[in-house]
Amino acid sequence: MKVRGVAQLDGLPPLREVIARHGLSARKALGQNFLLDLNLTARIARAAGDLSRADVLEVGPGPGGLTRALLAEGARRVLAVEKDARCLPALAEIAAHYPGRLEVVEGDALEIDVAAQLAPPVKVVANLPYNVGTELLVRWLSPPAWPPFWESMTLMFQREVAERIVAAPGGKAYGRLAVLAQWRARARIVMDLPPEAFTPPPKVRSAVVHLVARAEPLAPADPVVLGRVVAAAFNQRRKMLRAALRGLAPGIKEHLEAAGIAPTQRAEEVSVAGFCALARSLAAGEG
Repeated sequence: MKVRGVAQLDGLPPLREVIARHGLSARKALGQNFLLDLNLTARIARAAGDLSRADVLEVGPGPGGLTRALLAEGARRVLAVEKDARCLPALAEIAAHYPGRLEVVEGDALEIDVAAQLAPPVKVVANLPYNVGTELLVRWLSPPAWPPFWESMTLMFQREVAERIVAAPGGKAYGRLAVLAQWRARARIVMDLPPEAFTPPPKVRSAVVHLVARAEPLAPADPVVLGRVVAAAFNQRRKMLRAALRGLAPGIKEHLEAAGIAPTQRAEEVSVAGFCALARSLAAGEG
């Protein structure tokens, strides 16, 4: 049985036609790679789960392929943040097709307080621009208070970044991003996409990561202290931790042992819970 695509379901024109009509060539400076296959955008939208009761935040909608999929899949409301003014007319056409369900905000997602414009529960679903994707993720994982404004995030990254988010201890991909993501969320890769799925095709493969916010972090730790520990440990990941963390506090060897970490271990060998235990020991020492 042939499955109908989003274009057939929503009655809007094919994306290639929209791009040609509005002159929307992807701009490298904005990290743009448009995903034109509406069957793929529908799969991404479905990977986010039930959208009917949620507000959805989308960053970098471009010509609106994923936006259309989110609305077709029943999103209660979509707030789309787009920096490229050229895309606004195309997005306005989608908003007119779905009255009251799509709001488009022109601006930089790094500078806009989106949480104030969304009603819970909130899901973040986006084909993030490559040049700001990691920074946005870190910000969404590091709010002043927890739990965050979002309950889940379904985000597309370069495959290498996706692997770093879900990596387990013991491998080269495991690092600061894995600790930060897995401390406060459950993360898994739900989809792979080849370069030819995009226009223009990037030089790397892409992957979609689904993150669900934990009600409480994996283990207790002061986020500032934990961030300092993890940054120092992975900045010199080839060194033993007794050397890499020497500048953090006097008696770092004793703090490592108190956390159940051998001073001769390297950063990539320590679990998220282990880093949290070390952060607690250091915070107690500072106190």
